[in-house]
Amino acid sequence: MARTPIHNRQDALENAMALFWRKGFHATSLKDLEHALDMRPGSIYATFGSKDALFQEALERYAERGQAEVSRIFAAHASPMAGLTAYIRGLGEIRDKGLPCPSCMLVKSLMELGDREQNARQRVEALLAGMEGLFVEQLRAAQAAGELAKTEDVTLLGRRLQSEVMGLRTFAQRNVSSEQISHMAHAMAETWQSLQRSH
Repeated sequence: MARTPIHNRQDALENAMALFWRKGFHATSLKDLEHALDMRPGSIYATFGSKDALFQEALERYAERGQAEVSRIFAAHASPMAGLTAYIRGLGEIRDKGLPCPSCMLVKSLMELGDREQNARQRVEALLAGMEGLFVEQLRAAQAAGELAKTEDVTLLGRRLQSEVMGLRTFAQRNVSSEQISHMAHAMAETWQSLQRSH
């Protein structure tokens, strides 16, 4: 039985996201998309509008997934700082999750996109800002819970955390062992845990 068009569209978007994440925007050809989505060029354009529009929609899907996962981890822990450090430690297993690529799709796109892809680049910037906002909210919650000193600049700390996460995930792209990545993630988590005030 044929699947409904919306189901086909969602499957196609998932496949496009994985392809763009692995290969990047420029290295992904129309032929690659035809094969990954099991769609003819005319169907791809009719469904998504253009390669650029499909890419931006894939970025949105990636960011939604990432933010939902971060929020899930934060919510699963009794305190804000415990959730934050658990998230950081979990990054040590990034190589073992079977992802299309261990590095962040948004960061890869930020480094790749140029002046000709201004719309997509602006979308990446906005999505990264949204992730940074999640970190800031968690740090603000830690302050409210008395776990983090009121004198700490949570906006600066959120930005710092995002830069460290970007760096760790880029490090995971190197020819290094999963054990090394795990050690790095745990060392980072300990640094952040050291900011926590004792009650």
